Amino acid sequence: MSTETNFNSGSNLEKVLKSGQFAFTGELGPPRGTDADEVREKAKFLKGNVDSVNITDNQTAVVRMSSWAASLIAIQEGLEPNYQMVCRDRNRLAMQADILGGSALGIRNMLCLSGDHQQFGDHPDARGVFDIDSIQLIAMVKQMRDEGKFLSGNDIHMPPKMFIGAASNPFAEPFVWRVHRLAKKIEAGADFIQTQCIYNMPKFREFIRMANEEGLTEKVYILGGVTPMKSVGMARYMASKVPGMDVPEEIINRLKGVEKGKVAQEGINIACEQIEEFKEMKGVHGVHMMAIEWEHMVPQIAEQAKVLPRPVFD
Repeated sequence: MSTETNFNSGSNLEKVLKSGQFAFTGELGPPRGTDADEVREKAKFLKGNVDSVNITDNQTAVVRMSSWAASLIAIQEGLEPNYQMVCRDRNRLAMQADILGGSALGIRNMLCLSGDHQQFGDHPDARGVFDIDSIQLIAMVKQMRDEGKFLSGNDIHMPPKMFIGAASNPFAEPFVWRVHRLAKKIEAGADFIQTQCIYNMPKFREFIRMANEEGLTEKVYILGGVTPMKSVGMARYMASKVPGMDVPEEIINRLKGVEKGKVAQEGINIACEQIEEFKEMKGVHGVHMMAIEWEHMVPQIAEQAKVLPRPVFD
């Protein structure tokens, strides 16, 4: 794995991945208000069960507490945040300022995203910024970190220390372009990749096969995205309403085939079966568990998936 960086970021996730251990990350959606206890309540179920936790940035283009603020609360609660930043809401000045501030306050991981289009959220008339795209954002963070320079070329007095992440959707069309887009993000400077929720395992196996053939999995750490289905309704909604999601009919039928009251457990069973396969899959270095508003189930999922205890580094 040739993803060495020229600094010690202090990122626990980086240490887990570089030590060759199977990573297990989680996700936490900030509240739609100022109640920090909402973050703390979710955090208590994640602490000790994940290596790092994604703090989403106005996900689905709906206004929430800022990612950096919720990240600081997570740090106070003993969690390592993976600070998300989307290109939709900020220009390059604001982005660079937030990166400096986040690093100064102890944030060590960052996920660079384009962001869901504002027309799908609660402020559809908002003006999208998109000053730079996600690949340019990755390159900008890398330049700030490794070269100690702003995008303008001016020197940074004390560069930020960030372990740089990016997202990949193996299921978007055209499928054959997915690996090429992954390669661009790696070339731009991504250290790790978290994928879209995976349900179509045959298609994901093909994606990883192509990534392996191109040598990409030797250059970046890939974490497969897993979201347990809570209900048949959730499965149908994700299959028909969520762009870029690929939910095979077999998954829906399997959930329909269990007794009422046991569907959620079957969804967890499917997720754990995926995790077992990922552990043995060449080119997959961990799992990103997106238990959407189901953080309280993460301890049970982690136990059933046999990913505990998590490694601890000084």
